[in-house]
Amino acid sequence: MGAVCAALSLRKDSAIASMTADDVLVQTLIEWGVDTIFGIPGDGINGLIESLRRRKDEIRFIQVRHEEAAAFAACAYAKWTGRLGVCIATSGPGGILRREA
Repeated sequence: MGAVCAALSLRKDSAIASMTADDVLVQTLIEWGVDTIFGIPGDGINGLIESLRRRKDEIRFIQVRHEEAAAFAACAYAKWTGRLGVCIATSGPGGILRREA
């Protein structure tokens, strides 16, 4: 019985070890109840976009045309749904930090 538990533990640890930081971030967002992310792809977040693509049945990515639009869309989404609003983008002129009550 101990060998079976050890084998299962190793399998779980190796699955975690094969996850990237982007995979961990997406998994955490899903666990927090996030189902929609607004953003614009870019070189600095290609890994995150790929992680979102692999989990597209669990979390939706809505591409916008400007970084600021992603921030405004996430803010509006949070206000209208009461859920956590999330946006992602690389650095750019519209990369702003917004927090409204």
